[in-house]
Amino acid sequence: MSSNSKAKAKSQASEFIELLVAYVKQETIGPISRLGRYVAFGLAGSILVSIGIVLLVLGFLRLLQSETGSAFTGHLSWLPYIFAALLGLVIVAAAVLGIVKKRDTRSV
Repeated sequence: MSSNSKAKAKSQASEFIELLVAYVKQETIGPISRLGRYVAFGLAGSILVSIGIVLLVLGFLRLLQSETGSAFTGHLSWLPYIFAALLGLVIVAAAVLGIVKKRDTRSV
């Protein structure tokens, strides 16, 4: 083999390695960064929705305590807490059912 063909083979090998490195970066780093963005927005959204649901249930509890007059006073003062807890459970059950149904339709 002449030195010219050795140099050409060495040049092609280094070009191949550079191309391979660029391809691996393109196919791994790009999707991972996009996935990170989706996870960050999903986490932020779930935190904000959770805070909103807690405030909704707390507002419902306050509504029952203040706007029902004397219906929930005395020995029935614990009922608004039960109703608020039931509302929270209904919201959680609706969320779980929505997730399960969405998962079922994906597998079809």
